[in-house]
Amino acid sequence: MSPHGPLVDPADVPDWLRPLVAATADIDPVLWARFSVPGPGSRDAAVLILLGDDLGHGPDVLFQLRADSGGSHSGQVAFPGGGAESSDDGPVATALREAVEETGLDPSGVRPVALLPSLHIPVSRFQVTPVLAQWTAPSRVWAVDTAETQAVARVPLAHLADPANRFRVSHPSGYVGPAFAAPGMLVWGFTAGLLTMLLAAGGWERPWDASDVRDLDVAWRSTGSQGAEV
Repeated sequence: MSPHGPLVDPADVPDWLRPLVAATADIDPVLWARFSVPGPGSRDAAVLILLGDDLGHGPDVLFQLRADSGGSHSGQVAFPGGGAESSDDGPVATALREAVEETGLDPSGVRPVALLPSLHIPVSRFQVTPVLAQWTAPSRVWAVDTAETQAVARVPLAHLADPANRFRVSHPSGYVGPAFAAPGMLVWGFTAGLLTMLLAAGGWERPWDASDVRDLDVAWRSTGSQGAEV
């Protein structure tokens, strides 16, 4: 398990972000570890959960729509991120480097504020540390390499928390998990799990119908495969 908790004093972040940053100190690593059992040959990785605040729609989060390349996470919505390199000085450096490579963002406007415990992703064998960050000076972002990324988008947390956009998806493998409908995107799997925790810990969650379970393929087709690029 990676160290986790705030990287800054929660009192030093904006009011809308403070509950979430403070909550990262209270995560029970034993309960978290039930979903994070590293397998043989696992590789360190990190994702950047980048939260901004827009005057028009309030707090939002940056998503990446991965290219439909046939890989293990092909065509899925994700937080920017990827595998660690030997030159990276920890998960914050990995998350920022990958986000710059994938979305072109200016890292000088990004303030890392907390770490979450790492989670193991069996399909890719990554041990992923989520890095929570505040977008203090938002910059232009785009799909830098179309071989890896179809699009990037800032999605309002209010849209994701809207009960009309929340449901669960089922897979023939037996998997059933949370999902979110975003403009032109279906958020599910690892990303949806983190987002579920984010909304609850940050105080944005609203009551929704968890009994609404939809076939994954049907849900994917209903939202479309193209994301809205910023």
